[in-house]
Amino acid sequence: MRSVCLFLLFLLIIRSEAWNSDDYETTSAIKQQIPQKHVSLEELASSPAPVKTSPSSMSTTPLPVKTSPSPVSTSPAPTTPAAPVTDEFLGPSKCLDKKRTRASCDLVFCPPWERCIEGTCSCKPPYLCPIDNTKPVCGRDHRNYRSYCQVMAVSCRTKKPTMSHFGENCDANKEKFSSSIDQDNGLVSMFLPNSDGESDEVLVCEKLWDMAAANVACREQGKSLGAASANSVPFDSLTNKPDRCVSVRCQGYETSLSECVIYDRVMSTYGRVAAVSCYEAPKKPTECGPDFTCANSKCVSLNRTCDGVDDCGDRSDEMCCKSCRNGAFRCKTGVCLHGEAINDGHIDCLDGEDEAEKHKKKIQTSFRSSADPEKILQQVGHLEFVSPRHETKSSRDHLESLLSCGVPNATTVDDETEHRRRPRVRRVVGGVPAKPTQIQWQVALVENKRIDCGGAYIGGCWVVTAAHCVRPNPSAFSVKFSIWKKFHIQTTSDIVPVEDIRIHPNYNPASYENDIALIQLKKLPFREECFEYNPAVSAVCIPWTPHLFQPNHTCSISGWGRTAGGRSAQVLLWANVSLIADCQRFYKDRFKPGMMCAGECRTGVAVDSCTVSCKSVHPLDFFLN
Repeated sequence: MRSVCLFLLFLLIIRSEAWNSDDYETTSAIKQQIPQKHVSLEELASSPAPVKTSPSSMSTTPLPVKTSPSPVSTSPAPTTPAAPVTDEFLGPSKCLDKKRTRASCDLVFCPPWERCIEGTCSCKPPYLCPIDNTKPVCGRDHRNYRSYCQVMAVSCRTKKPTMSHFGENCDANKEKFSSSIDQDNGLVSMFLPNSDGESDEVLVCEKLWDMAAANVACREQGKSLGAASANSVPFDSLTNKPDRCVSVRCQGYETSLSECVIYDRVMSTYGRVAAVSCYEAPKKPTECGPDFTCANSKCVSLNRTCDGVDDCGDRSDEMCCKSCRNGAFRCKTGVCLHGEAINDGHIDCLDGEDEAEKHKKKIQTSFRSSADPEKILQQVGHLEFVSPRHETKSSRDHLESLLSCGVPNATTVDDETEHRRRPRVRRVVGGVPAKPTQIQWQVALVENKRIDCGGAYIGGCWVVTAAHCVRPNPSAFSVKFSIWKKFHIQTTSDIVPVEDIRIHPNYNPASYENDIALIQLKKLPFREECFEYNPAVSAVCIPWTPHLFQPNHTCSISGWGRTAGGRSAQVLLWANVSLIADCQRFYKDRFKPGMMCAGECRTGVAVDSCTVSCKSVHPLDFFLN
């Protein structure tokens, strides 16, 4: 799916040292939490940064990762070194060396009860969870929680199971959810609270039982590393056991089976039921040998990696994959998703590709059946059943509805005929005219009454621009908002003085590395705001990871850059550029770590390959000049 990133998003991440400032709140990551008005410099320093390398190159890609050197034999006798353990699905090593897990929010989204802070998902306080259109949850502590998100936030912080069941009847004399594992055969039993205040014992059907659920079952019993294997036993080999089983689908992050999707209570008389063997950590650290070493030190077989199932218990076996096996789906970030995650209405890949129209297909699994799981258990006398997965989606949808960055106020966009480009033209030199209030985060940087650079409004009293555009003299600058014609203000325009200019401490004007600066605007007298509310001004979103944008993705850029004739534009222009991989081929030592190219590559002799005549456009030439 083509990913369209707004014009600021070319400022992809440079993982540099944090800037020294603790005066401002951390800005919320996209789709992780509600954005705040102020943006922390710590986050921006490790976020998108424009870097100018040449008139035809563009910044940014992640800094190279240091990897451990391969061990070298010291034996005096000549020996043949053992071949490294390789797998056609797992890799690359620079990702594996970082020990990525489900908490690595530069590759995956955090759930609603967590937020992305410095590249890691961290637990939210429960009160930050949405409570609109949510179902109440009864806790094992006899407390009533207003949403699934809230009870999961408590479990996240305490690392202990908190949820019992959906509902409000949490009296201490009422039975709560529990589970057990038979020590002899590993049989998994669950005790589900019913409407009478008691509990019904059920088994777990085999059909959806996998390592993700087995890990949760063992974790609930105090085994921190989860399961060694997900097994099953024939029901007819059991004695004095209930004749009903339920289906359970877990994601792997749960601390209890009660937090998973539980439905489809059926007779288990003629089938197999779930059992598990819990993982016993060795008393002394040991090597996993040919097996995969999880981030949590657990060993799993290589053939269980990159299959969309969380075998490790921390999802590290699904985070760094060259391709996926067993029908799993690979996101462009290298994360493998279970096949059931495709087109389920829940975006899992950072670019949303798992929900793209082209991937729509008929899913024929019990989990995606036409039956309504929210009614099945209720029909057999169980307490009201609500899908935790549905509740998670509702919470995410609510948080995303509050996201205002990167969304222009449509009521202020002038209704003009849109200029359409010829279909086969991939790059338009100088771009096409924007509508007067179309690019609402675009600002013009004024120095001594001249506009030589542009910038982007990122919220609160902050604007981001290139370091080569400014100098540490705030009084010489002002910022113009909602400017369309370069030398004429319009009715929606605003001019704001500058309070401070903060240039990246590691900016190198010779190579244009770390070419980023922050402009702090002056506040209005006795106010926290820097300008009156303006419906023609919106903040742009700040990317929190370089993995959001991959080669061949399309980004939109805007500014008063040069036109085809080489002259500076008088009206705000915009254009689309494609991100280009492996730019060092073309720019050699001018291409520094953290930089990226965008523009058009002309096909050479080899099909789908760029030649050295690759035409690139530097967004800073277009956006900032």
